[in-house]
Amino acid sequence: MDSNTIAAADAAPIAECLRGQALAALAAKTWPEKLAAVHHIADSAPLDRTREFVAPHGLPGRPEHPELVPPAQVRHRSMATVEGRAALLHALAHIEFNAVNLALDILWRFAGMPDAFYRDWLRVAREEAYHFDLLRQRLAALGYAYGDFPAHNGLWDMAERTRGDLLARLALVPRTLEARGLDASPMIRNKLAGAGDAPSAAIVDIILRDEIGHVAIGNHWFKHLCAQSGLEPVACYADLARRYDAPRLRGPFNLEARRAAGFDDAELAALQADQPEPNTR
Repeated sequence: MDSNTIAAADAAPIAECLRGQALAALAAKTWPEKLAAVHHIADSAPLDRTREFVAPHGLPGRPEHPELVPPAQVRHRSMATVEGRAALLHALAHIEFNAVNLALDILWRFAGMPDAFYRDWLRVAREEAYHFDLLRQRLAALGYAYGDFPAHNGLWDMAERTRGDLLARLALVPRTLEARGLDASPMIRNKLAGAGDAPSAAIVDIILRDEIGHVAIGNHWFKHLCAQSGLEPVACYADLARRYDAPRLRGPFNLEARRAAGFDDAELAALQADQPEPNTR
């Protein structure tokens, strides 16, 4: 379902099509332009589910900063300092900025899905943009801005790997990389609260609440495609994780949040079984 060509006879101009507007928002380079573009995608915009687009050069649009470095080069700083808390919030803001791009990308790239699929991911794009703006404002209150710290590009790297396979995209971005946020959020929230930063902790609470819904959307459409193709979801996920070299998830897991996001008992059992052997030395 990867879209690489544009139909010659299209009824509506690209600029009026919801999916075309998502592509334009994805191409926007600065965060104010991107957030404004997401905000202006109207629910009433015409939705052409069959249109196939040419990907313009330079996707996704992103600002010159932050500098993108390998994950090992992203320093961890002490929560006892304002700089340390700002660095953590900056890392979260970068995740949310990437999450905006991921929702926009799945909207334009994959044709032929039901209307509800595109409406779901438009909602996700809007909520991720809201999360980014909350974190950006909190960074400003601490005297920092998005772009002040280096960041890594792990989320988008997986989007690139799965750009030709919608089933893999659903399995390995919302259900794997974004679901890791469900596991990590309580620890991050507690670190910030323990450092006396209640406003930042409250933002993490909002993000966790909404991310449960985003992962649930990924789960719903992954299982929808599995059912269409007669695939068993647990075995299918394991196969895709191997094929696309997905990171092996390590506990502890936020099982309550994962259940709320639509992971069933068989999936949670498989997740917990696939853990490294404890080091007994």
